[in-house]
Amino acid sequence: MSSSPNTLVRKISPNVVLDLQPDRIRLPIPGERNVLVTSALPYVNNVPHLGNVIGSVLSADVFARYSRSRNYNTLYICGTDEYGTATETKAQEEGISCQELCDKYHSIHANVYKWFDIKFDYFGRTTTQQQTDISQDIFLQLHKNGYLSEDIVIQLFCEKCQRFLADRFVEGTCPKCGYEDARGDQCDLCGQLLNSVELINPRCKTDSSTPITRKSEHMFLDLTKLQPKVENWIEKASVEGKWSANSKNITQSWLKEGLKPRCITRDLSWGTPVPLEGMKGKVFYVWFDAPVGYLSITANYTNEWEKWWKNPDQVKLYQFMGKDNVPFHTVMFPCSLLGTDEEWTLLHHISTTEYLNYENTKFSKSRNIGVFGDDAKDTGIPVSVWRYYLISSRPETNDSIFTWKDFIVRNNNELLANLGNFVNRVMKFVAAKYDSTIPSFSYDSESEQTLVKNINKLLTNYIEALENIKLRAGLETAMEISREGNGYLQESKLDNTLFANNPEKCASVIGVSINLIYLLSALFSPYMPSTTESIVRQLNAPLRNIPDTFTMDIEAGHQIGKAEYLFKRIDEKLAEEYSKKFGGESKDNDKKAAKKNKKASKTANNVIATE
Repeated sequence: MSSSPNTLVRKISPNVVLDLQPDRIRLPIPGERNVLVTSALPYVNNVPHLGNVIGSVLSADVFARYSRSRNYNTLYICGTDEYGTATETKAQEEGISCQELCDKYHSIHANVYKWFDIKFDYFGRTTTQQQTDISQDIFLQLHKNGYLSEDIVIQLFCEKCQRFLADRFVEGTCPKCGYEDARGDQCDLCGQLLNSVELINPRCKTDSSTPITRKSEHMFLDLTKLQPKVENWIEKASVEGKWSANSKNITQSWLKEGLKPRCITRDLSWGTPVPLEGMKGKVFYVWFDAPVGYLSITANYTNEWEKWWKNPDQVKLYQFMGKDNVPFHTVMFPCSLLGTDEEWTLLHHISTTEYLNYENTKFSKSRNIGVFGDDAKDTGIPVSVWRYYLISSRPETNDSIFTWKDFIVRNNNELLANLGNFVNRVMKFVAAKYDSTIPSFSYDSESEQTLVKNINKLLTNYIEALENIKLRAGLETAMEISREGNGYLQESKLDNTLFANNPEKCASVIGVSINLIYLLSALFSPYMPSTTESIVRQLNAPLRNIPDTFTMDIEAGHQIGKAEYLFKRIDEKLAEEYSKKFGGESKDNDKKAAKKNKKASKTANNVIATE
């Protein structure tokens, strides 16, 4: 047909049309399912690598898109974490101010996530007045309620710089594993959390001089007093929210050791000021301040932010992050909120990932090893392929590995051969044999009823997987539904002979298959939204919701649009080329790190990923 999409006839059940209302400010609606989604706030000190993308923002995006497609009232909030020593360190390296660095990398992050089709309701930042106001208010409430105390801290002081050295301005040998380039707050090799004074042979990162120790007064959050409160909450929330075994184990390991008062201030200039007399020149420590970013970013989205964050009876909070962030979201931040004695929307479900490794080495944000967000864009490979591969390889229970060979195989053998083949075969057949118009059809014969029954079983599994944040299983189930469609075409022997000799059966196959494609457009929408847009464009149909059962919503007489290829074959020979280009070999990784940081790391291949 030569008709434009605007003049094509649509015959679609209005009950399935998805109304996302993108322009309205979302607030909780009494009596409805209100879902609040956050992903870990990325630091503004580098371009995010693929491990960062799948570890938080992409995983959260899949769930948020699923929730919207189920007509849940959903708000997805994220933004850049801009305060702290990581920012000061990077700004110093680049020779620019902290604000200039934050502006630069906030824009980079936003553009990378936009390319990855991440659909935030609001992507903000923590360097705002709302962040200062809310952080200080929580701090003062904790102080009023007796959960803060002042104590002396022995810190490293650089005599050349004439300042106390924050954790990330110190490097030295890890006392646990002997790694010589451990940071002052954590060892990248063994993962041990550290205090800078514990380092062996510490050195100032700015001038490599040996620092001395000096005393400094700081504020501590009394986690010992708060432990009974947080334990009672964890006992209930971990069951109701179905926390993963890993999340529960990490949390319990902190509780079993016994929570101790934790310093929540630092001698820095870049951060939220501590609002107490005698604390001039000090700011909040990033892990007290950063989680408040979820609240303050929401406050920048709407002045009625408390309807989301102080509404535990009507809002369920889902948080996505790498496993190294778990205790700060299940213990530290909840303690800060519980200590205010206010009614907060606390964590319902926590979804964590293990590490995504790269070829024969590790991703590392600090060492710039592996494929980064801008690299993915520069390959020219469509975003749907990247999203599909990252989610199908999502390290939900164990570490997983990104390899170019597997990446290409999955595009060619799964996306192209399964989903792409099913959609294209049906669309072209309708165009060629039915003048792009859906014929009258029935679906009460045994083969069609068997297909519907099988699809409904798989659809139930899909919904169950997504409700429980089993994102990889949900994607596998969607692909299985597509395979059912291909099997149905093969069993029905859809071809010119069927069209000529058994037109009634042929019409049934086409009617059912077109509706199955429409269902698949919804099931893949959380995972590959660009692919979904192509499918509904070809179908001449609006975006649809994810239903409980498979129904025939595209009716006889409906006219489809022009067929498009969903995926293209990627030459297998490119695997070796990409592997070398993006640092598959140790020497290439070092060269890449040298180019990006002007400083190659001699121990790059030994560094465990920092999500």
